[in-house]
Amino acid sequence: MKYWLCVTDEDNWQAIKEKKVWGVPAKRGKRQMEAVERGDCLVIYVKPKRIGGIFEAASEPYESSEKVFSWAEFGKPEIFPYRVRLKPVRVPNEPVHVGTLMDKLSFTKGIKRWGIFLRRAMFEISEKDYGLILSLIARK
Repeated sequence: MKYWLCVTDEDNWQAIKEKKVWGVPAKRGKRQMEAVERGDCLVIYVKPKRIGGIFEAASEPYESSEKVFSWAEFGKPEIFPYRVRLKPVRVPNEPVHVGTLMDKLSFTKGIKRWGIFLRRAMFEISEKDYGLILSLIARK
């Protein structure tokens, strides 16, 4: 099992919750999406500095041209064609502010400008980081 941090904005967070699907851009996300397997855990990070929820990959990755996501933040049309269906694992009513959690995660620990890591659509995180995020959500 792998653990993924998936970065999105508020508009697309609403689409993810409603449609139970995660998608990545055509030019920057295909390789990561191809590594996702059914049963992997996807943590949805909602900019700025919030965790929307945790989902399980409920399908193998697939390609779709159905318009689901907003592309306004990108400044040019994007349909995020590489996708995976989602099954909710833990989704609080409102996204949870990450607070000081980012200082404890291995991919941001000791890095002053950790926001640069969140410019990617998605990336793999450690099981330990996943556990820290899950415990944050469980407390809310």
